[in-house]
Amino acid sequence: MKLNKCKKILFILYTALVLTANLTMPVFAANDPVAVVNNFSDFMFGLIRAIGMILLGLGIVQVGLSLKSHDPSQRANGFMTVAGGIIITFAKEILNIIVG
Repeated sequence: MKLNKCKKILFILYTALVLTANLTMPVFAANDPVAVVNNFSDFMFGLIRAIGMILLGLGIVQVGLSLKSHDPSQRANGFMTVAGGIIITFAKEILNIIVG
């Protein structure tokens, strides 16, 4: 029981750290409408990056727990969560490569 409480506390702290690190960028409104849209876009991609990092951390924890318990289905879910977290974390860079 104590281990679950410790994992929840660590997850909450990790989530707070990721959100604080990624959402502390200023969003300035300017007279130029394109600059406003670009600032909002940067803010949204920062939010998406934070969600991706949270998923990445959760996936790493799942893989670690599955290696300890020898559970192949949890291991597969962990690796899929890690892959999804990586894709979500680097979504802006992936879109920039696709667009050119």
